[in-house]
Amino acid sequence: MQPGGLREQKPWYVQPWVWLLIALPATAVIGSMVSLYLAITTSDGLVVDDYYTRGKAINRDLARDRAAQTHGLEARFDIDMAGNRVALTLQSHDYVPPREALLSFLHPTQPGHDQQVMLERVGEGQYAGGISELGRGKWYLQLEADDWRLSGRMQVPLTAPVVLSPRYADDN
Repeated sequence: MQPGGLREQKPWYVQPWVWLLIALPATAVIGSMVSLYLAITTSDGLVVDDYYTRGKAINRDLARDRAAQTHGLEARFDIDMAGNRVALTLQSHDYVPPREALLSFLHPTQPGHDQQVMLERVGEGQYAGGISELGRGKWYLQLEADDWRLSGRMQVPLTAPVVLSPRYADDN
C-alpha cells in the first residue's frame, strides 16, 4: 500500500478479468472466421444445383427400372477387396446380356468417393472389372446398360451377398 491508504494500481494487462472480457468476443470472432473458411472451401455435396432438371430425369430413371423388371433382370456380385476386382452374374429369363455394363458405387454423403466401373462380359451372364479401394460403411449401387437399371446397397466390409434388383420393385 502506498502512503495515504491508496493501493498501488497494477497495469491493465495484469488483471485476469480484463483477459476474460477480451477472450469471450475473441473466441466468437475466431469461430466465425473458421466457419467462413469451411463454408468457402468445402463442397455442398448434398445440394443439387439444378433440381428441376434432376426431377425430370427421375421419370426416365423409373422407366429404366420398369425395363429391368420387364426383362426379369437380377444381378449378384462378389468383391475381392484384396485384388480390387468385382465379379458379377446377371440373370434374366428373356434378355440377351450386353457386352458391357456400368456399375456405380455411390457414397451416401460424400460424392467425391463415388466410383464408376465398366464391367466387361467374360462369359454368359458373367462380368468382371477392376475397382479402387472402397471405404468402410454404406454404399448405394447401380448397374446399368442399354435401357435398364438395377439398384441395391451394401455394407463394407461385406456381411452378406449383394443382390441388385429394379429399384421401384422394392420400396428402398
